[in-house]
Amino acid sequence: MSQRYRITRSLKETGNVQDLTLEECKQLFESKPDFEYTSVFTVKGPESTMSIEGDFFMWNFGDAKIPFRLYSGDLYVSGSNEAVIPKMLEIASELEADIVEG
Repeated sequence: MSQRYRITRSLKETGNVQDLTLEECKQLFESKPDFEYTSVFTVKGPESTMSIEGDFFMWNFGDAKIPFRLYSGDLYVSGSNEAVIPKMLEIASELEADIVEG
């Protein structure tokens, strides 16, 4: 079972805590050539295909596409690929956000 991570500002104790917005995430990820935005994430299995609507920033890592999903003011990403950890830390830092497991 893979670990899931949440990039959030909800842990901030000082000032006016701002949720992550679609606009700021689009602005950040547009500056990164290895990311692309999509409003539908499709997973294809051997016997079925599933599509999920939402706001996804797909990280192109070699042959893999790893989704960072914006949902309710936070970004979520799976830690099933170890390469996602440094990228997640980079994104959280640029968004001035914290990382929570779970």
